[in-house]
Amino acid sequence: MRSTFDQAASPAAHARQPAPWAGAKERWRRWWSARLPRTDTLALTQRNIYILPTAAGWMLALTLFVLLVASINFQLNLGYLLTFLLAGSAVVGVHLCHATLRGLTLRLLAPEPQFLGAAAPLQVQLNSGARTTRYGIGVAVRAGAREWAWTDVPAQGSATVQVAFRPERRGLHGVPTLMLETRYPLGTFRVWALWRPAAQVLVYPRPETPAPPLPPGEPLAGAGQAPAHGMGEYDGARAYRRGDPLRLVLWKKAARSMATGTHGLVSRDTQEARRHALWLDWSATGLAAPETRLSRLTAWVLQADRLGVAYGLRLPGRQIAPDSGAAHRRRCLEALALC
Repeated sequence: MRSTFDQAASPAAHARQPAPWAGAKERWRRWWSARLPRTDTLALTQRNIYILPTAAGWMLALTLFVLLVASINFQLNLGYLLTFLLAGSAVVGVHLCHATLRGLTLRLLAPEPQFLGAAAPLQVQLNSGARTTRYGIGVAVRAGAREWAWTDVPAQGSATVQVAFRPERRGLHGVPTLMLETRYPLGTFRVWALWRPAAQVLVYPRPETPAPPLPPGEPLAGAGQAPAHGMGEYDGARAYRRGDPLRLVLWKKAARSMATGTHGLVSRDTQEARRHALWLDWSATGLAAPETRLSRLTAWVLQADRLGVAYGLRLPGRQIAPDSGAAHRRRCLEALALC
């Protein structure tokens, strides 16, 4: 005999079960998407635009049928006039709705790398060579909950819309299938097109928060055996000199000085820092799981770049020599993403 809890939970369990046609629908969607060529530029023509009536369109068709039957039955000339007037408007609406997308050229701008957990924005440019404005065009990512971005494309001009998707893991990801849609002008017909861009998005590992202190620097050859300072705070300190970059100011130490009433600024001693090399080593993270190691290394890369110190990266099978700057940061983050 089933318990009361099982009986109460049974409707919820049935509600969580997928619909019997969900698998077939997903297989159909994958098969259809596989037929679409991958390209970052797409011209919309009659071959790749589809049209079907909306719910309002089917209701209009039913209304026209009832009006036609009533006009025939009661011989109403005004009924004939109204029926064919509405039918003619619907036919013109089909032509205008289809023409809103036909002739557009779509171009995907190169997407920027993102960190895991953040939405990856996609910039889509719509170009029109027509002499009339195209109204009510929506763009969305086909998979998942569709969040439409709507725009109007001016005559012989262009418009840019932004949509986003959220990658579920680090690495290199293909841009998902995009959908364009319009129901202009009457809303009785839906015209849409599918687009598979060829671009890829690089997703960096999620940085560990809060960021742990940087590992100690390793003495350089010929620099003596001076003790290596922890790079999380600073490598040596000296009094602030006029003209020192703000990134060299030790703000934590300055805050402690101000708290004691000395109001003195100190800067990082870069001469001492040059005696040590900061290596962000895979084996020095102190963690076991590969993804958590990558997360900590990512946080170290961002922290070292923010402090303006030179750093190197050691990964299994790859080593990046110490350097600094935006290009070096991108090179290290890319290595972490593809590790």
